[in-house]
Amino acid sequence: MSFSLATPATPDEAFEFLAQDPEATAILAGGTDLLLDLEEGLVRPRTVVSLRRLPWREIRWNGPRLTIGSLAPLADLEADAGLRRRLPSLAKAIHAVGSLALRHRATLGGNLGRASPASDLIPLLLVLDARLSLVRRGDRRELRLDEFIVGSRRTALAAGELIESVTIPAPLPSEYLWQRVRLANDISQVGVAVARGTTTSAWRIALGGVTPRSVRLPSAEKLLGPGLPAPLAMELAAQEAAQRAPFTTDKRATEAYRRRLVYVLVKRAVAAVAASADALPETPSPSRTAKKSVPAKARSTSAR
Repeated sequence: MSFSLATPATPDEAFEFLAQDPEATAILAGGTDLLLDLEEGLVRPRTVVSLRRLPWREIRWNGPRLTIGSLAPLADLEADAGLRRRLPSLAKAIHAVGSLALRHRATLGGNLGRASPASDLIPLLLVLDARLSLVRRGDRRELRLDEFIVGSRRTALAAGELIESVTIPAPLPSEYLWQRVRLANDISQVGVAVARGTTTSAWRIALGGVTPRSVRLPSAEKLLGPGLPAPLAMELAAQEAAQRAPFTTDKRATEAYRRRLVYVLVKRAVAAVAASADALPETPSPSRTAKKSVPAKARSTSAR
């Protein structure tokens, strides 16, 4: 396969290349997925536009607000002392992405632009209310991540548009847990993200490894109530999440096994957030009566 490689030095130059032949142009951020697609013939562009010379690599705090340039390598984010201290769940989710070598090449914007249902970053960024700044020549707009991800490997990016940055409004008590067959170089069978905000009914639960895209589960979130949940509330929320998750069976895991994992990991993640030093003061949680049975036992419930 042959194609032209463009390496613009400025955003305006990048927009020029993207405007020339948008239907036959591929964007290269880190390239960890694109190069495989090219090798396997899944994409056949006439032009590949590399973004490696663009300046969007900042990691900037403005009070509680965190802005990350879309071209920041994941390894840089994982190693950033401020991010690890103020938002350890994000550093943990980044560590779950592939191998160290891959994280040195992969970028935050490339991961989100790929929109993989098995992404380890999307579930956590969903519960942290992440927003994306999208730019193209003469235009700029902001979208919530749940608006940006349309489906499996489908986003709301318009022709000629690029992800400039990702913003998290404030670090929240949060946790990310996942399960996979091998500890590295493998795709998670399930990813569970949980966060607790500062308003009434502010618990958030999101899942990865689902189809066709990572999702929030409002029905499970509501069962946790406005305060620190009692054990019964955690049980009911975990059962609801396991039943509502849109899973299928594939080569990595069966639907039944994934549902069992969700049940276990949601309970663990909620308990971890509730017990964290940053958790909000406890308020009474309404009592509930259990109505649902615990999902059937699977052969493993371990999580790294």
